[in-house]
Amino acid sequence: MLPMPKRGLYAITPEGKTFDEILEFTKAVLKGGACVVQYRDKTSNDTLTLARKLLKLCHVYNVPLLINDNVEIAQKMGADGVHLGKDDGDITQARERLGTKAIIGVSCYNSLELALKAQSQGVNYVAFGRFFTSNTKPLAQQAEIGTLTAGKKILSLPIVAIGGILPTNGATLIDAGADLLAVIGGLATPQPEITAQTYSALFS
Repeated sequence: MLPMPKRGLYAITPEGKTFDEILEFTKAVLKGGACVVQYRDKTSNDTLTLARKLLKLCHVYNVPLLINDNVEIAQKMGADGVHLGKDDGDITQARERLGTKAIIGVSCYNSLELALKAQSQGVNYVAFGRFFTSNTKPLAQQAEIGTLTAGKKILSLPIVAIGGILPTNGATLIDAGADLLAVIGGLATPQPEITAQTYSALFS
């Protein structure tokens, strides 16, 4: 298993695409500098097949693959880790199933209290958001940029920002304390490799 990167572009795969389109997208953002990829799929009945292909592709670039919400799939296919939302299961149980080397990240929305609790349970990163208008999760709770700044002072693990992040607003979040920018819709462009490069350049 690969470790969690400390800084950079955190790419999330789009939904409603064919296997080939998702693989093509993932290869493009990896070439563009994504340092971690999350496979997010709420609809497919054949998640395992594509997840295994994505894992193989990500490891060519020495980049970890995380599975969104699904500890069982992550365990079955040997993913590098999992990302859990508030309704996606217990952190301790996920650690027991995936092992000590697996990456476990959690959504903390706008709550430093949730982040501190997750840190005490041994997660590898916490995610705050959404920070801007998001087509993927339009009803998601609004997060405050000040949460990143406060989190940077009291947390000792990587902080991920998510939600409506574009190359034009991402620097604001990095300056406030985000270590990684998680992006879905912002990478859905005709040239995702070039777009990924633009995001990656924000960290240089």
